[in-house]
Amino acid sequence: MPLDILYQDNHLIVVNKLATQLVQADKTGDDPLLEEVRAYLKDAFDKPGNVFVGLPHRLDRPVSGIVVLARTSKSLARLCEMFQEKTIQKTYWAVVEKKKEIHTEATLKDFLTKNEKLNKSFVSKTEQKNSKLAELSYKIVCQTDRYYCLEVLPKTGRHHQIRVQLANMGTPIKGDLKYGAKRSNPDGSIHLHARKIAFIHPVKKEYIEIEAPVPSSDTLWKYFTENAKP
Repeated sequence: MPLDILYQDNHLIVVNKLATQLVQADKTGDDPLLEEVRAYLKDAFDKPGNVFVGLPHRLDRPVSGIVVLARTSKSLARLCEMFQEKTIQKTYWAVVEKKKEIHTEATLKDFLTKNEKLNKSFVSKTEQKNSKLAELSYKIVCQTDRYYCLEVLPKTGRHHQIRVQLANMGTPIKGDLKYGAKRSNPDGSIHLHARKIAFIHPVKKEYIEIEAPVPSSDTLWKYFTENAKP
């Protein structure tokens, strides 16, 4: 499939990543988004030699949605700093199983400990050795008999934060077997989508807000998009 480009200029390019697509290369050898963007820029602008593409943040493989990439080392350095300092506002949509009734909106605060060997994070309500505070807020934007669709605003950037905190609340993300979903999605995705991003352009200093369409072939995502409350 062709790249779904949401925004581009001389300094950065923003794309809508497909669920199950790698952002950067790993031991699987599968084609990563980073190389796809590099090939696109090389072809589109007829660039000789290697094309610079920098990655200031990441998105888990089974997650879809917005990925920001830098086209210059200058913009990469500034974007990395902005992500680290949390001056970039990210908004996610998550479809979660209705295992319990939840508040219409709330803030979750937990301590997370990452297990490197399992590539998984675990929750504790009190601080533990090597744990880090994780905080997010959510609100219900739509629901069906079986699922809630939540708008999620992470306030910290911990490993698997949204996945583990929502699961700990008793509402695992649809398809996320690692964190307690009843069953996997057929394509290996999970129903977590990086929906919006808002930031001050690292070079132009203009305010930018970008929204990524949800996966178009998924009927559940389509239903929630059409019926979500603002």
